[in-house]
Amino acid sequence: MRMRRILGLALAAATLGLVSAVGAAGVGAASSPNITRDDCTAVGGQVVARPYAGYVCTLPDGTTQAIT
Repeated sequence: MRMRRILGLALAAATLGLVSAVGAAGVGAASSPNITRDDCTAVGGQVVARPYAGYVCTLPDGTTQAIT
């Protein structure tokens, strides 16, 4: 009985660690990447200057990405 409890706790800890690692990877993948000015205009976007925020690329679908 004690061995079963220890194995259950180890399995729960491993599962929680795996879920945390997958969640962190998903957050990194979901964040929008930066784009260059040339890439922005090549895909039909427009470079827009924002006061105190630098430049962003406004894409034809309405999304924006930071300019590097």
